[in-house]
Amino acid sequence: MTTPSSSPSPYESDITPTEPEPEPEPLGDDPVGNLVHAAVADRPVEEVAQLITLLERSPEHARATVEALRAVGLDRSVEDVTRLVDLLTRPPRAADGADETIRAAAERRSLDDVTRLVALLHRTDLEPHCSQEAVRAAATGRPVEEIVELIRRLSEECDGPPTIDAPPPDDSLPQEPAAEGVAPRRVTPPRARKPANRAPTWPGRIAIAALVLCALAYFPLHRDGASLRVYGLALGMSVACLAVALLLTLRITAPVLAFGILVPAVLAAAQLLEGRLPSAGLSRALDLTLAPVWAAGMAAAFASLAALAALLVHLATPAPARKQAPAREPAAASPAAE
Repeated sequence: MTTPSSSPSPYESDITPTEPEPEPEPLGDDPVGNLVHAAVADRPVEEVAQLITLLERSPEHARATVEALRAVGLDRSVEDVTRLVDLLTRPPRAADGADETIRAAAERRSLDDVTRLVALLHRTDLEPHCSQEAVRAAATGRPVEEIVELIRRLSEECDGPPTIDAPPPDDSLPQEPAAEGVAPRRVTPPRARKPANRAPTWPGRIAIAALVLCALAYFPLHRDGASLRVYGLALGMSVACLAVALLLTLRITAPVLAFGILVPAVLAAAQLLEGRLPSAGLSRALDLTLAPVWAAGMAAAFASLAALAALLVHLATPAPARKQAPAREPAAASPAAE
C-alpha cells in the first residue's frame, strides 16, 4: 500500500527560509589560533593591519582572519581599534573590511568603551558605514537596559560639556594672524603672580656688604714684626665680621643681626679708645689693619649701624613674612616653573 504524497498546503510558503551562517568556532587550544591572538595583542597597529591583509589573501586562513579581527576589537584599546578600522577601510579596500572588529567591540566591550568607540568613529574621517555598523551591532547585541544607558551617554557625548562665558575681549591686546575665513585669535598675556608678602631684603643686604667691608678693612695683610698671638687677634677680628656676614647670607634672623651690631661696634669702640686700652696686644693688633686706622673705625661704625637698621626692619615685619626672608631676592620664576 502506497502512501499518497502530501500536497503542499496553500498556507505554506514555497520559499525555503535561509539558515543563518554559522559563526566561526573559537580556536581554543589550536596553536594557530593562539599564534594569531599573540600576534595581534601587542604589535603596532600597522603591522596588525598588514597581517590581516596577508591572511585575507588566502581562503584557507579565513577563520584565522576573523579571529584576528575579533581579537583586536576585544583586547586592544579603543584608539587602536579606531586606527585599525581606518587602515582596513582605506581605498582600494572595501568599507566593510573591519566589520568583524567593530562588531566584536560594540557587542562585548564595556559601555564606556562603546561610547568612546562610536564617538571616535563618528568624528574621525572614516566611512559612515563604520559608525553605522558600530551602532547596529550595539543595538542588536546588547540588553535593552544597556541600550538605554548607551543612548544617554551618546547624547551627552554629542552635546559636549557646558561652556563657560569668557570675559569680553580687550581690543588693546594683540591678535594672532588667522587663515582666511577663520576669526583671529586674541593673544592673552599671562597673568603675573602677586609676590608673597615677605620682609624687605635690602636692609639685610646692605648690612652684609658693610660687614664684608669691615672684615676687609681689619684684615692684617702683613705681620710687621708682631707676634703670632697679636697677628692671630687681628685676624680673628676680621674673621668675626666675615662670619656674621656669611650667616646673614644664609638667613636673616634677629640673633645674627644682633651679632652683626655687636662685633663691629666692639671694633669701632676699640679703635676709638686705642690710646687708652689696657691691653698692649689689642692696641698692636689694631695697628695691623689693611685700611688706615680712621677708615677701619668708620667701616666698623657703618657696619654696626647697618646691622641695627636691618634688625629694626626685621622686627617690624610680621612674623609669617619674616620666617622665610632670604638674604637675596629670589630669582624670577620662569613660565615653565609656574
